[in-house]
Amino acid sequence: MKHTKRYLVGVSALLVLVVGGGVALGRALNTDDDLMEDMTPKSMDVILGEIRSLMQDYSIEAYIVPSVDEHNSEYISLHDRRYQYVTNFTGSAGTAIITLTQAALWTDSRYHLQAENQIDPTYWTLMREGLAGVPTRDEWLMSVLSPGGQVGTDPFLIASTEFERLGAVLGRSGYRLITLERNLVDIVWNNRPPQTAEDLRPMPLEYTGRRASEKVAALRVALQEEGANAIVVSALDEIAWLLNLRGSDIRYNPVFFAYLIVSHDKLHLFTNTERINETIREHFRTEGITGLDVRDYRDILAGIDEYVRGGNRLIVSTACSQALYASIPADQRLQLYSVLAKMKAVKNPIEAAGMRRAHVRDGAAVVRYLHWLETVVDEGNVTELSGAAKLREFRSEQELFVDLSFTAISAFGANGAIVHYSPTEETDLAITRDGIYLIDSGGQYLDGTTDVTRSVHLGEPTAFQRECFTRVLKGFLSVGSAVFPVRASGTTFDVLARKSLWDVGLDYGHGTGHGIGSFLGVHEYPPSFVSNSASPSNQGLVENMFSSNEPGYYEPGQFGVRIEDIVQVVPAQSAPHDFNGRGALTFHTSTVVPIQRKLIDVQLLTPAEIAQLNAYHRRVLEEVGPLLEQQNDPAAHRWLTEQTKDITVS
Repeated sequence: MKHTKRYLVGVSALLVLVVGGGVALGRALNTDDDLMEDMTPKSMDVILGEIRSLMQDYSIEAYIVPSVDEHNSEYISLHDRRYQYVTNFTGSAGTAIITLTQAALWTDSRYHLQAENQIDPTYWTLMREGLAGVPTRDEWLMSVLSPGGQVGTDPFLIASTEFERLGAVLGRSGYRLITLERNLVDIVWNNRPPQTAEDLRPMPLEYTGRRASEKVAALRVALQEEGANAIVVSALDEIAWLLNLRGSDIRYNPVFFAYLIVSHDKLHLFTNTERINETIREHFRTEGITGLDVRDYRDILAGIDEYVRGGNRLIVSTACSQALYASIPADQRLQLYSVLAKMKAVKNPIEAAGMRRAHVRDGAAVVRYLHWLETVVDEGNVTELSGAAKLREFRSEQELFVDLSFTAISAFGANGAIVHYSPTEETDLAITRDGIYLIDSGGQYLDGTTDVTRSVHLGEPTAFQRECFTRVLKGFLSVGSAVFPVRASGTTFDVLARKSLWDVGLDYGHGTGHGIGSFLGVHEYPPSFVSNSASPSNQGLVENMFSSNEPGYYEPGQFGVRIEDIVQVVPAQSAPHDFNGRGALTFHTSTVVPIQRKLIDVQLLTPAEIAQLNAYHRRVLEEVGPLLEQQNDPAAHRWLTEQTKDITVS
């Protein structure tokens, strides 16, 4: 498809990130570090000095800079990477707070090592969230503010729920949280990349399985049930899914910048109007969409105001920005966990079948890569970066491939302990036989999105490395074989995944599972497998949800191991009972890539676990083997045959 590049001016520019209940797993931000290098010709001293001067103009003592855009997106465009501009930190989750004399960055355990390497301690204090003695953002703010001090934030970038929470906490101690009309980072950011608005891709019924008009009708039923007149949709993946459109405004994420208001008889789409061309209008006609009104992206608040003045009751998501939330009077506003997120999480039969097919093709690409790596590693020319590039090449040869689903975490040795590691020219290590290589990667295909992690040792692993890997594997197998009732909490699976590690006092600092889109985001919520049962994304599992299953272990400065598959929630046909009529479910593993036997300490596995792994490997060979032959790679087929032989106990 030919793409025409246009530029979009955002409604606002803000910065505040609070990663609430979503799962935080091993994933690298889709960084474009080569492009970001040109963003900071100013020194850190100048950047912070200019922001502090503006803070004095606005009479605030602290300013919050988060890592999200105004749609609360996890992955953001170059145009929106304000926190990276001011901190040099490239992780996908964090919150920076600047005061008149100090600056601090909070990030979770996935990014502690990465942040240490990226921020300048001369200017920034790293707050390692989750460690003993590290103050929370709330605690730190109240320790540095003067009596009655004000904290500023951009209302488009802070979730309304977080704005209310933080405002209440500060207010009880006599401080104030206020919103600013302009984003301070935007004012000082020179050479800021423009916001692109690429052409849109209509998605045919053979991939979506359901016309947009049917989805809109289901949404309108939900509106009626809630007694609402309209819903304001700000999440980009929800808009793309509802309209059966895809974009490319954010790298590796097939979404486009837009807002949407859906009423009982109209749809108002706020986006770059130039890209709603005749092709897209014909798509809407084919999809049965009527009553469509297309407006400029910047007119969202005016559009909401029209509904407010008409006396309508509007639904907004709990993840919506404070700017959208505050634009609706309390008596006309109903805030709910996203109705569309719950609809989108349950794949229809066409989407589910497409996801399974995409994972088989993706499995062939990963198998070819792992075979190639073993073949060439002794030449000494393969590095983390060149290896990731070769894996992309194998994926690009697969049918229906569009792009990667994120920047590969290609991590050798000590870099594998950095959960969200993304190799750069400065950190790029050679892959050798002297350590564990962790490769976490995925692809975007027209019929599905993939995400898979394998950890391999091309030499001789140590006993401790094998123990760690095997305990991770035991948790992985425990989740994969679980039988559970409908609406089971994701917390259940998080515990199953950790038990073998907990038995010997080991653990990992990220969640165990996240949902995944159908040619959409590699992270999607719900579902989520997290320890926090109160997480809003912990909605309970139902048939045809897809989730990752990805326990891991990370030894700082030495190695990291993680095993990740995508699993589909399916009926548990073999269960003799059905939880007193609730229904019994289990998982079907969609990913088909062998797990390295060399890293397994077989003595730690039970006979049932060995049988489960052997059965999985037989299926991998059965499904991927023929595809390797079709792709004229008999050597990879022979390698796969060897890798999937049954494990026996001597």
